[in-house]
Amino acid sequence: MGESSIDIIKVSEWGFFPDTSRPLIISGPCSAETENQMVETARALKGSVQAVRAGIWKPRTHPGCFEGVGSRGLEWLVRIRKELGMKVIVEVANPAHIEAVLKAGLDMIWIGTRTTTNPFAMQDISEALRGVDIPVFVKNPINPDVELWMGALERLNMVGIKKLAAIHRGFSFYEKSKYRNIPKWQVPIEIKRRIPDLLMLCDPSHISGKREYIAEISQQAMDLGFDGLFIESHINPECALSDADQQISPIELKKIIASLIIKNSDSKNSEYVAKIEELRSQIDMLDDNIIALLSARMRVVEKIGQSKKYNNITILQPRRWEEILEKISASAIEKGLDKEFVAELYKLIHQASIDRQSE
Repeated sequence: MGESSIDIIKVSEWGFFPDTSRPLIISGPCSAETENQMVETARALKGSVQAVRAGIWKPRTHPGCFEGVGSRGLEWLVRIRKELGMKVIVEVANPAHIEAVLKAGLDMIWIGTRTTTNPFAMQDISEALRGVDIPVFVKNPINPDVELWMGALERLNMVGIKKLAAIHRGFSFYEKSKYRNIPKWQVPIEIKRRIPDLLMLCDPSHISGKREYIAEISQQAMDLGFDGLFIESHINPECALSDADQQISPIELKKIIASLIIKNSDSKNSEYVAKIEELRSQIDMLDDNIIALLSARMRVVEKIGQSKKYNNITILQPRRWEEILEKISASAIEKGLDKEFVAELYKLIHQASIDRQSE
């Protein structure tokens, strides 16, 4: 698909953040727990971040967990705005939340991953925001579904929300990994390709699940050209009532921000430009060769399909598929490639081959 027709306003035109040349950092506790906790955290973050985040309505996986302080937490965020002069953002999940937030006069809202996953909820929220001029940040859905994420953004845009942003927090998965949520960076990259002016933040807290991985995820996001970080910090993270393992102190956040290496999106260095163009030409030729080989492979697949049809043989041959996987995995290792990457690529090729034979 090409670029989206979504009509948005660039963050530089929001009037919220005077310096958009540096990464946008939004930080604060996973949950607002007490007024003192919120104010002290915000005070410690002042000067390091452009806005304070906090959840007051918490959609937890299991009942009985701390599910937020509710609407009374809005008063604490209002106090932070007035006393510290800081922008604040809070999560909403239904029209009642939006009504309360607008009444309190908060600056921005974000929509959590569980809500983004539900088109019914997104439609209700969109209707509640019709005619409202407020920045809305949309986290990715639970599963790596580009169209579902795009649909949520489109619903908001259709009711007039033009100050839109996206937050990449990774995707739930069953297999074990060092991270809580698998990044699958290609998904937010595709969203950014379709909507080039969209503000795209990374949530390293939810991707990592553990504070020791937050710095590396944050740097990876910067290397990929993300516009900033949506990161959890707590004045006393070890005692946090929710997601304690993935929160860091404001002091630690400052260290991470200071350590970030911000790279340019392009260069005017003539030597670099010439070298990159030469290498890209090589890539283009290799891509042409790959497409030609795939086309030739598919022609052989068609002949196999015709032979199977003539002899009344099933299309799917599990033993043959296992042989291919074993062979390409061994070949990938021998040639210095990641075998998981090659296996995923061949799964797509195999599915396309099945589809072609089915025709």
